[in-house]
Amino acid sequence: MQATRFEYSYRYAIHGLLFFLGFAFYWIPGARESTWLTLTFWLDRTGWLGMSTSTNALLILAILVATLGALLRTWGTAYLGSNIVQSHAMHGNSVLADGPYRRTRNPLYLGTFLHTLALALLTSPYGALFIIATIGLLQLRLIFAEEPFLAQKIGVPYLDYCKLVPRIVPSLIPRVAASGQRPHWLQAVLGEIYMIGVALSFAIFGWRYNAFLLTKCVVIALGASLIVRALRPNRDQAT
Repeated sequence: MQATRFEYSYRYAIHGLLFFLGFAFYWIPGARESTWLTLTFWLDRTGWLGMSTSTNALLILAILVATLGALLRTWGTAYLGSNIVQSHAMHGNSVLADGPYRRTRNPLYLGTFLHTLALALLTSPYGALFIIATIGLLQLRLIFAEEPFLAQKIGVPYLDYCKLVPRIVPSLIPRVAASGQRPHWLQAVLGEIYMIGVALSFAIFGWRYNAFLLTKCVVIALGASLIVRALRPNRDQAT
């Protein structure tokens, strides 16, 4: 169940490939409507919600999960450091018990999965099922690869931390005392510019009710993030 070293090193590229394949399901005959539109028609036909209400309800849901995903990743990156977040190697010299890490051990992976739920509305129903299943499985494989590594590197303090802090679903209250790590918000925002860009795209352009327009916004946000990453020096060095 653990991710291989290759999977961990190239996890960003693998995420990108899975998202690309999910959107490629549009080319399957009979699957060229977005999940957003498909769910809207289904809710209308079942009588649960009218067409207009269901369209807006799904958009609001997408805005919420995309925003929450971006906030979680930015919050976590501010404490962990974008260099470590984007590194090809695992790092672990001490227990990080600040920011979201006081409530969940994996805010970054949780944020990515919430982001996936938002993007799923833009793909076809087959594509939505594909990316939710594959991205979810990949997050678990990455988590199960990191945990034994951190347990070996840090030892008892990390095992004690795991007993108190949930693996994925956040606790409503902090489960451990803060360790005093200072957040670095600017580098976190730059490091998570893709997630932030997608959340802003849903919030600003979602009201145009155009899945194709939002997909283009996602591609633009991805391009901006790749440019920022290319310009940032020493990305694989810990800070």
